[in-house]
Amino acid sequence: MTHSPETAEALRAAAPYDLLETVRDLLAASHGAVLVDLFLADYGLTALNPLEAADRETAPAGDPPHPVPIHHGPHGRSFGSQEPYAHTDRPGGPVDHYLPVTVRGERLGVLTVRLPADRSTREAAEALMRTADILGHAILVAERDTDLYRRARRTSRLTLAAEMQWHLLPARACSGEEYAIGAQLEPAYAIHGDNYDWAADRDELTLSVTNGMGDGIQASLLTHLAVNALRNARRAGIPLADQAALADQALYEQHRGAAHVSTLLMRFELSTGRTQIVDAGSPQLWRRRQRSVERIEVDAQLPLGMFEETHYVAQELQVLPGDRLLVVSDGVFDATSPRGDLYGERALARAIHATSLLPAANVPRAVLRALAEFREADTIDDALVLCLDWFGRPNAPGR
Repeated sequence: MTHSPETAEALRAAAPYDLLETVRDLLAASHGAVLVDLFLADYGLTALNPLEAADRETAPAGDPPHPVPIHHGPHGRSFGSQEPYAHTDRPGGPVDHYLPVTVRGERLGVLTVRLPADRSTREAAEALMRTADILGHAILVAERDTDLYRRARRTSRLTLAAEMQWHLLPARACSGEEYAIGAQLEPAYAIHGDNYDWAADRDELTLSVTNGMGDGIQASLLTHLAVNALRNARRAGIPLADQAALADQALYEQHRGAAHVSTLLMRFELSTGRTQIVDAGSPQLWRRRQRSVERIEVDAQLPLGMFEETHYVAQELQVLPGDRLLVVSDGVFDATSPRGDLYGERALARAIHATSLLPAANVPRAVLRALAEFREADTIDDALVLCLDWFGRPNAPGR
């Protein structure tokens, strides 16, 4: 049986583009696996794409696998539930194991392994789960040195602006003891200026949602400058309001007020749930507390880069265990239907209610699907949804 240290060592030694082939060899030797495939979630969270779509050299004998729906079938069942799933077509026949590949809440895809019936034991299933976990971490490291896994995540070509935006993002989901985060951008393959960022330290979590004005490359370049200016200030240990001020100065120095960025900054104290907020533009903040959904009104301050040396003030908010916060860009709440109806706060509140039982990682895509139905189109304008579920610590206020 494959032991986790041996698997980790083998994947560390493998070339960055040979991780799947290495796993195939390991599982064939240790469990008699007759088929091993890796499916990665695409940027739009609509399909699980086989790695062979990007690298035919790793394809097994026979017909190569095809993309599968992300919300249906055994692959989608494992991906959506984040639980392993086993299936066989007949008693005594080979067993297909579907295993979520996830790293710190970021759902990368699904590893599928076919085992002979006599080798498909509970111990084997547990070993396969450990392998999937190790593979996920190895993929994140390997992405520094190969484009293979990023190529496999796309069902069509990204625009240059979208390529820049996805490269800037931290991930689509993240989780810790105190919180779980999910976020999604649309249209995934042609996004312009919307972006989000987060960073967790021992004592605090910082989130930002930004929207650079304009379209295409100019909006993406503007957002890049803003996000990196905010990161630079954050990593220097500067208070939240001063982070906004320094990013404001960087943007004004470059564009002299001709371009600006709307931003919502939040810093959460992990031990207490005390939160600081700087609203510098259009993103809206919503909260679901128990059965109540409401928009959190924050004093609107000037977008970053609009004027020289703008002074920003952080406001206070207390989040409680069980709270869900959503941040949405203007591409959501300002969307209109083909008849000219505004999506607005009422429809957004309904969407938040409708997704109450979903985990944070699933909420943004579900809200954006509801928005697409309202617009009666498969694509929507530049839009972003970020969801944060707050669990808090055992001794936090509200426990």
